[in-house]
Amino acid sequence: MIPLVLVHGFMGGSEQWKMQAPLADIGPLVTPDLPGFGQNAGAPPVNSIGGFADWVLQDLLDQGIERFHLLGHSMGGMIVQEMMRRSPEAVDRLILYGTGPVGVLPGRFETIETSMNRAAKDGAAATARRISATWFMRGEQAEEYAACAAIAEKSGLGAISAGLEAMRDWSGEDSLSAIEAPSLALWGDGDRTYAWPQVETLWKTVPNCKLAVVPGCAHAVHLEEPEIFNRLIAKFLSDM
Repeated sequence: MIPLVLVHGFMGGSEQWKMQAPLADIGPLVTPDLPGFGQNAGAPPVNSIGGFADWVLQDLLDQGIERFHLLGHSMGGMIVQEMMRRSPEAVDRLILYGTGPVGVLPGRFETIETSMNRAAKDGAAATARRISATWFMRGEQAEEYAACAAIAEKSGLGAISAGLEAMRDWSGEDSLSAIEAPSLALWGDGDRTYAWPQVETLWKTVPNCKLAVVPGCAHAVHLEEPEIFNRLIAKFLSDM
């Protein structure tokens, strides 16, 4: 069975994918922790999307994984686009989840520069809690907020600044039309980080791309509606 690699986003980590365990019925799940985040928080931060992509590709090679399905969430969606550019032959199917083709994030709840300035002023822990709340429709009242914030709080200020810098300086628009793998753009219609025009660009520009919009969810569909999310992923990976 082909493994599914799930690449988390900014201030995320492998622990956020626990509700996706049922997807292991389709194939092995590989959930790396990016440098500076999650269980890899002690690693030196990376400040470019390309650098993250190179790190994940090497991590997979080190595990002997040469072909895989690939899912990227948020900043992870930018990373998987770069992985596609570097190693398109390795990816069987691609899922672009809660993400877009440009890192400046037009329509985001606040600009990247504002997040960088507020992080420097407020500190890492407060930044992790504040931004995590924006990922849910019910904010801090969401059932999964506390666990998600705890993962985010593992990120140090250096990793937070480096991640924001990586997103700010990246664009993958010129490479979208070259993606050959069957693809799925998946989005929650209440997402405050990636506005619809970014998702629409993915859907309309990636040549063989399907679209799934989950109503009543924000940036963390996989935590707010895990059963719906898992069914959508399972169907996409199973359809021939």
